[in-house]
Amino acid sequence: MRKFGVHVSIEGGFSKAIERANALGCTTLQFFSHSPRSWQLADIQAEQARLFREEREKLGLGPVFIHACYLLTLSSEDTALREKSVWMLGEEMSRADIIGADYVVVHSGHSGNSETEEEEGDSILFIESIKSVLGKGKKSKKFKAGLLLENTAQAPPPGGPPSSMKALSRAVLESGAAGMCFDTCHGFASGYDVRTAEGLKLIAHQTEGVKMHLIHLNDAKGPLGSGLDRHEHLGKGGIGLEGFRNFLGFGPPFKGVPVIMETPKKDEGDDPMNLRTAKALLGP
Repeated sequence: MRKFGVHVSIEGGFSKAIERANALGCTTLQFFSHSPRSWQLADIQAEQARLFREEREKLGLGPVFIHACYLLTLSSEDTALREKSVWMLGEEMSRADIIGADYVVVHSGHSGNSETEEEEGDSILFIESIKSVLGKGKKSKKFKAGLLLENTAQAPPPGGPPSSMKALSRAVLESGAAGMCFDTCHGFASGYDVRTAEGLKLIAHQTEGVKMHLIHLNDAKGPLGSGLDRHEHLGKGGIGLEGFRNFLGFGPPFKGVPVIMETPKKDEGDDPMNLRTAKALLGP
């Protein structure tokens, strides 16, 4: 049975994230291990880690995903910023190991030079940054948690077919990352029509040989190929309910992959609404 979950808060302690996810009826979950817009980190106390592990085991939730903070720019041509991003991602991986999370999810980021911008994940700097975090050869850090590279909302080249997933696949294979996280909103904004068999076959072809460990199931406020990273409630954006039904019913590489929703949270009823919608799309 496919695992469903949402991005939850760790306010009050890491174990509270497990409690919140369970209360919503989730079987998997994702969260930030600290403020996503800060370079500051507070140590994870042994008691916090123990409570998290115990609560997770008691409730049987998983896999557990940590989303890396938004400040990381692993492709930056600013050496100091790139090195700081490498340091922070290493910390995210260590924090995942401390609490026993299964994966850390990170975006490829941008180089900051629009004139020489390479396709997503195709930057040598990005690949080398990931290698620096994961380690190479005898100096490998050997984190227990796996690192997942997530696609971003990068607009396709003018007049050409989208190819950013091919570039990101190359980054996964060359960097030693565990695999990929596919965001439906980002993919749609990048020109991949996730509503159709043709669009999904293109993604499958471009990601051949790469393990898909997570789906971020989000509708898109912008149109196909817009490059707009704006998430919407399921069925209320450009992908639509029928589009999601086609997507969830598609085979490899998406079949059976855990689903996390990062849809808007304006009130307490939003997450339950999107969870019900997602589950209904799969049918009985």
